[in-house]
Amino acid sequence: MEYLSTFIIIGVILLFLAGIRIVRPTQRALVERLGKYSHFANPGFNWIIPVIDKMYMINITEKMINAESQVIITNDNLNASVDAQVYFKIKSDEESVKNSQYNVNNIEYQIVNLARTTLRNIIGTMTLKSANSERGKINRELHNTLLEETMNWGIQIVRTELKEIDPPKDVQETMNKIVKAENEKVAAVDFATATETKADGEKRAEIRRAEGFKQGAILRAEGEAQAIALVNEAAEKYFVGNAQMLRRIQAMETSLKDNSKIVVPMGSDLVNVMGAMGGVLPLKEK
Repeated sequence: MEYLSTFIIIGVILLFLAGIRIVRPTQRALVERLGKYSHFANPGFNWIIPVIDKMYMINITEKMINAESQVIITNDNLNASVDAQVYFKIKSDEESVKNSQYNVNNIEYQIVNLARTTLRNIIGTMTLKSANSERGKINRELHNTLLEETMNWGIQIVRTELKEIDPPKDVQETMNKIVKAENEKVAAVDFATATETKADGEKRAEIRRAEGFKQGAILRAEGEAQAIALVNEAAEKYFVGNAQMLRRIQAMETSLKDNSKIVVPMGSDLVNVMGAMGGVLPLKEK
């Protein structure tokens, strides 16, 4: 009896140890008893009945799966190589974990095929150019479709990313040439605008210089007019009735500027005026 008791105690201990299960924080577990769902296991220490119970560990951290590259015919009949990535995770509550295991078979394979089909439907209605320029729109539509289709799978579609949309090589070369031509066109327009701006600036500068010359000429003319007015005023004051004599003096003054010699007849009125102006009186004849 003593040996039997010892054997039973050892058996119980071994049975207890065999049923110990530790669930990590990044996992949740489903326990089935004789092939039927029994209960949900949270992180930490858990114990199941060996042989009768079976525990399935489920990772609930975020995962990334590649939708794999595929060739899609766009709306403008061009073949585009398209690749995308899907980020998802299984929700941590009991119902979601159960759904991820009992409502869908091979969840990652299902997501990949659903993503590929959705991409064909979306990009097939777009031109290659619009598909390249509207990647954000494609990502949103793919994300929304996956959310709707996987609603009962117990998972959360975190985000989707369109990796690439590559056209055929010959189309890519043509597109590169078009982009280069457009860039050269923009550069030419910018250069023409800069040249026009420079010419306009030079034109305005010339106008300002011309206006300056014009203003200077006007000022000089006004100065000469004022000088003439002063001369006329002096003539009226000092040479009343001798305008003809004033004109002769002015003519002589102009001639003397070039060191010209003037012969003035002795006894003329001009000699008397010049002598008076110079403080010299003419000699009287004896």
